Amino acid sequence: MMRTALAALIAIAGASAALAQEQALPQMQEIPTLANTHEGLPPVAERIPRQPLVIDLEAAGRTPGVHGGDLRTMVGRSKDVRLINVWGYARLVGFDQDFLLSPDILEDVEEEDGRVFTFHLREGHKWSDGHPFTAEDFRYYYEDVATNTELTPTPPPFLLSGDHQLPDFEVLDETTVRYTFTEPNPRFLPTLAQAAPPFIYRPAHYLKTFNPKYGDEAAIAEMVEEARVRSWAPLHNLRDEMYDATNPDLPSLQPWVPTRNATDRRFVMVRNPYFHRITSTGQQLPYIDRVLMSVVDGALIATKVQAGDADLQARGLVFGDLPVLKRGAAKRHYSVRLWPQANAAAIALYPNLTVKDPELRKLFRDRRFRLALSLGVDRKLLNKVLYFGLGQPSANLVLPESPLAGGMDDAVLPFDPVRANALLDEVGLTKRDEDGIRLLPDGRPLELIAETAGERAIEIDALELIKDTWREIGIDLYPRPSQRDVMRNRAFSGDLALSVWSGYDNGLPSANMPPDERVPVSTMFFTGPAWGAYAMSNGDSGEKPDYDPAIQLGQLFDNWLNTATEEERAEIWGQILKIHADEVLTIGTVQGVVQPVVVADRLKNVPQKAVYGWDPGAQFGLYHPDEFYFEDGR
Repeated sequence: MMRTALAALIAIAGASAALAQEQALPQMQEIPTLANTHEGLPPVAERIPRQPLVIDLEAAGRTPGVHGGDLRTMVGRSKDVRLINVWGYARLVGFDQDFLLSPDILEDVEEEDGRVFTFHLREGHKWSDGHPFTAEDFRYYYEDVATNTELTPTPPPFLLSGDHQLPDFEVLDETTVRYTFTEPNPRFLPTLAQAAPPFIYRPAHYLKTFNPKYGDEAAIAEMVEEARVRSWAPLHNLRDEMYDATNPDLPSLQPWVPTRNATDRRFVMVRNPYFHRITSTGQQLPYIDRVLMSVVDGALIATKVQAGDADLQARGLVFGDLPVLKRGAAKRHYSVRLWPQANAAAIALYPNLTVKDPELRKLFRDRRFRLALSLGVDRKLLNKVLYFGLGQPSANLVLPESPLAGGMDDAVLPFDPVRANALLDEVGLTKRDEDGIRLLPDGRPLELIAETAGERAIEIDALELIKDTWREIGIDLYPRPSQRDVMRNRAFSGDLALSVWSGYDNGLPSANMPPDERVPVSTMFFTGPAWGAYAMSNGDSGEKPDYDPAIQLGQLFDNWLNTATEEERAEIWGQILKIHADEVLTIGTVQGVVQPVVVADRLKNVPQKAVYGWDPGAQFGLYHPDEFYFEDGR
């Protein structure tokens, strides 16, 4: 059987896991604090799979813990309750701390020629409500959700091979399913390991009650009326939100699940008593009974952490909060750990090349203009003022530690207002008003509004510094805090000209990781969200790419999807990064900065040194918070 390099890694990891699990399981111990959260459950031996995922904590440099306690953390908005499913990081296959894939929820994965994927489930695995987790849950998703146009108008991109065809799906037996693509699909498995995974399985026993194909039509009609929706499809979608963590009735496979003991300001997550991971000493995970997530104004999170209101906190904290955090550490019994961020840049600016304003669209699509904007950013000043000189200037490409970083050394542009001014003159922006601001061809002053999500004050601080240096080249910059969803919608609609966000999430990509972030295949491609919408909708919305670099990136992505070897994928990644560097599609600032992570002194197994990133990494998820514990069990 021919296997790709990625498949070989998975096969090795899977074989090792299978070998370990063929041995006798440890003597299981009942969770002593289970009665605090549940009653009437079967014994632990009947709750876990026949072959659970056995974790040797000591071999991983951690310590066996004790059960119990409530972990407190804060988020900036109620939607961020979904982070419980990010941090829980129970995935069909997941990345380990070396960013290699291995089975997790699945017992094993077989991959053949990058086209055929056979998934082996764990016999006896159960959903959080105790119902069996079987091949039927995969079948229901594939046949009744993913390919049902009433629920899913267009097929999920990761389910399409390089020729844009859906795979053949087979149920081989109760614990085995197979996906056979006509062409290689190298992003299939890595997508399943993402921070926000696609969940290609569903609790069929629960969702069938909202589907007239299986459920009682009269009862469904009554539920449709109660939910005030048009038909069964929006009702089904309302109940089917595996990622959002707002439906306490929806069964889950994550370590903690939502409860009804919640308000719009405080969410309570309770252990999943059927979770599939155990320790080599016979303890079922997770250790912690409950996770309490409080919604707090982002500007107040650091102050409330200093007051001792969190046991584990990174969300809402930035490097500039260190003085405040340090002041409370001894009194409130916590430590502040500094984890390097995995973003390609701490902060980046994204000119919207699909902006509706015709004058700005023309300018943004002129490489000379983007180059001038980048030359007008004093990255050394940003690093000194905002990050105490601890970071490095960044072009928002990849971090030096990435295996793809070769040849990117000259991508970071120096601060050069003289050259920037010359480029802007060359573009034709030679007229200025009485304040020295350049005038657009229609006579308007060249004023750029840079919109942020309003979640990080440091972004506004960075924009204020950039505003000063851009005035030197005749451009007025106006920072505007907004809200995340509003900003994204304005970018997609073309009303937003310049967005400010973190740099690319994955600053440490390898050839086998999908380059989705850096190509126009979703509305999250802030350089051209309308192009991304066109790809997502198969041409039903958005704009067809009509700019050569965007067209090239789309073609390269299609080529990557059709590769069979790691070498081919590395070559394509190099071409994608070169286009970004040569065309200055985004404007990076500083990289290599650190993320403050506050950890209560009594919370154990949280790494001292780690990388803080979204994909791959899932923030805390890579380090398995189900293994964190309070030393006193309270």
